Amino acid sequence: MRSKIQSMIDKFCRKVEKDEKIRKEIEIITKTVNIDLGEETYNFKLEHAQIAELSEGLSEKADITLKTTPENLNALIEGTLRPMKAYITKKIIVKGKIDDIMHLRNLF
Repeated sequence: MRSKIQSMIDKFCRKVEKDEKIRKEIEIITKTVNIDLGEETYNFKLEHAQIAELSEGLSEKADITLKTTPENLNALIEGTLRPMKAYITKKIIVKGKIDDIMHLRNLF
């Protein structure tokens, strides 16, 4: 899943580069995000409207934690599972402040 997550991060970075409105909205935000896929875990930091690096393991100081299975994350990425449906049916669990979670929408 690492390569698919990295592809999403790359897509996000390209979107931010092209869209000044999104860039201005998130440039003041600094957040650490954990992605817990069970046996696979990752984290990244959003800072200055950039995601620097996807790292393995979970950060102890995460602002947002996304927990799901590799299959569900893959379905989200491919568009066969809608984010709201995944959240409502608990196929994806997101922990963090609601304001922080709303900023994740720019990744999808």
